[in-house]
Amino acid sequence: MSRAAGLALGWLADQVLGDPARWHPVAGFGSLARTLETRMYAAHRGHGVAHLALLALPLTGAVAALERATRRHGIGHTLVVAASTWTVLGGRSLLREAEAVEERLRAADLPGARAQVGRIVGRSTASLDEVGVARACLESLAENTSDAVVAPLLWGAVLGTPGLVAYRVVNTLDAMVGHRSERYREFGWAAARLDDLLNWVPARVAALLAAAAAPLAGGTGSAAEAVAAVRRDARHHPSPNGGVVEASFAGALGVVLGGVNDYGGVLEDRGTLGAGRPATPADVEPGRRLAWWVQAGSAGVVVGAAHALSARRRVMS
Repeated sequence: MSRAAGLALGWLADQVLGDPARWHPVAGFGSLARTLETRMYAAHRGHGVAHLALLALPLTGAVAALERATRRHGIGHTLVVAASTWTVLGGRSLLREAEAVEERLRAADLPGARAQVGRIVGRSTASLDEVGVARACLESLAENTSDAVVAPLLWGAVLGTPGLVAYRVVNTLDAMVGHRSERYREFGWAAARLDDLLNWVPARVAALLAAAAAPLAGGTGSAAEAVAAVRRDARHHPSPNGGVVEASFAGALGVVLGGVNDYGGVLEDRGTLGAGRPATPADVEPGRRLAWWVQAGSAGVVVGAAHALSARRRVMS
């Protein structure tokens, strides 16, 4: 019961407060990971595995010990789970960033919109037109809603605080070293592959939730189009998980996502996702609504799942 309550409170805290402007634990972890990388880096998979293990195992072990210490104290355990959940989620901040992109597009401030969307995507944004900015924003809403909300909540429901923290460690390292550049092709292999594994189920849950929420988003798509886009188009995306979520969002909103992106001079074809029209600035607002409904739906699913798992453990004991 305390796990379910903690997940619910943590999600609500994220929705109300968002990420702290200073002293964010995830930002601090990123600084630690970068410092350790400077001492351990080599273009070798073994070094990447060691880097991942040295960062993930002590942190996960520490929170596992804290969970065990508070497990028999309902309020204390609830607060530990709630604080951990709030720390690892990024749903509210993602929606705020997308809203800021939308505001700049509406003000016809293309340079500002390019700079703003560059805060939530990894591609080069300096030459994007309004359609390119809108597409980038919608793709980030889709993928990061899954990565920053649905996935950590699901792992928190299954494994508690250790699941929350372990997932966030792996996902953060994937964002830092998991891309397929010459520097990180080998060193980031472990983080990238483990992140793919941990996100396989959450991405598909997020896609189903996006399809279910299509009528609530106010776009021109539908649940049927979302499902069709996943079945038809997701496999053309280089990510086994990102393509699933982005295709579902594309169908739910009635737009086309994907295409060729420029990552610092390296071009990557992400396929064509969806069968609608090109995304426009007017689609960002429905995209934000869709992302919020997916976040809220995942919180409901996860709290229910955590409650059911807790009840089952009580019966078995």
